[in-house]
Amino acid sequence: MKIIFTVTNDLVYDRRMIRIGESLATEGYEVLLVGRKLIDSQPFNNQWIKHKRFKLFFNKGKFFYLEYNLRLFFWLLFQRFDIVCGIDLDTILPCYLVSILRGGKPCVYDAHELFTEVPEVVRRPMIRRIWLGVERFVVPKLKYCYTVSQSVADEFNRRYNVKFEVIRNLPNRAPRPPKGGFAHAPSPPTPPKGMPLAKGGVRSSTITQAHQPTKGEFANAPLPITHYPLPIILYQGNLNEGRGLETAVEAMQYIENAELWIAGDGDLGLILRGMVKDLKLENKVKFLGYVQPKDLADITQQAAIGLHISEDKGLSYQYSLANKFLDYIQAGVPQICTQFIEYQRLNDEFNVAILIDKTDRLLLVNALNLLLNDTVSYRTLQQNCIGAAAVLNWEIEEKKVIEFYRIICQHID
Repeated sequence: MKIIFTVTNDLVYDRRMIRIGESLATEGYEVLLVGRKLIDSQPFNNQWIKHKRFKLFFNKGKFFYLEYNLRLFFWLLFQRFDIVCGIDLDTILPCYLVSILRGGKPCVYDAHELFTEVPEVVRRPMIRRIWLGVERFVVPKLKYCYTVSQSVADEFNRRYNVKFEVIRNLPNRAPRPPKGGFAHAPSPPTPPKGMPLAKGGVRSSTITQAHQPTKGEFANAPLPITHYPLPIILYQGNLNEGRGLETAVEAMQYIENAELWIAGDGDLGLILRGMVKDLKLENKVKFLGYVQPKDLADITQQAAIGLHISEDKGLSYQYSLANKFLDYIQAGVPQICTQFIEYQRLNDEFNVAILIDKTDRLLLVNALNLLLNDTVSYRTLQQNCIGAAAVLNWEIEEKKVIEFYRIICQHID
């Protein structure tokens, strides 16, 4: 069986699609991943996954989406495939239309987010109406759908009475370092001066009781090793609006004996670098730029604290279950996270993070200083990450995607 997956990125950094493609390829499927090639795109080398990348005239705005969808439609029309899967709303329309024209071949929708609720779409009413029109036209007609979180699945079911399976963006199981490794709980730094304490907001209840791992061997698992001289506070991901990055940079004015590392790039890159220069934080904040997935895992294991402090920018953010939240857990790194519904659910179960009520500088500084100064609380969260990592990993989650496509294949003549 040949499955074609379609995305609008350049493939190299799309860890979800690489994981899904490799899992299906090892089950005997022929997997073809379609995206686009940019000026600075890196080679896409994967022994399991075939790929096709369009080089476009337009690479942003409405003309990009129009050109990509037209190119994708006519290309798909002459391809051999058994199943076509559109990733997100910006590729699903040509996939659906071609599936109909090709005699009703199965069309799958993999929704990585609530596309019509992302801030870049919501603030442009005309554009949002267009994408809502696409969603309302296609989604109710689809039989096979899955998404990244239960909250997003519930929202699609509410809107269109369509069942979405949940296949989360869980990372691959990280190898644990040799037994006897030193836990990277940071030594207490000099308390910051001049920063008033915020009242409330930090969910201290998340660190009052250790989660008991389901299997006893994880309770005494060796902990990660750090080789860097100062505790690293890590943000990984795109540098876009609503990610709390401006707040993170501002907070570093009041954090001593630690560094903020920002792994990724995007629209806010220049603005953030300007903030760092204006606030004279060059010795505290480092920009790593885009990092290859294999290198990002190594960097994450070096971190002491992970950051995922997205602002409340609408339903897409409220219902998200981001890669970084799960990557920090897999690396054994306690994190500070905004209290959205999916993170609250997982933290209630595994107790791996400090949740803050909103993206706020005072709350963030208090939470950072709590982890940097309270070694007992830090080690509790860290040990809980080790236990959670044994459950929240792709080696377990991939069984869902394999079963999902197995069922589709049973109904293909």
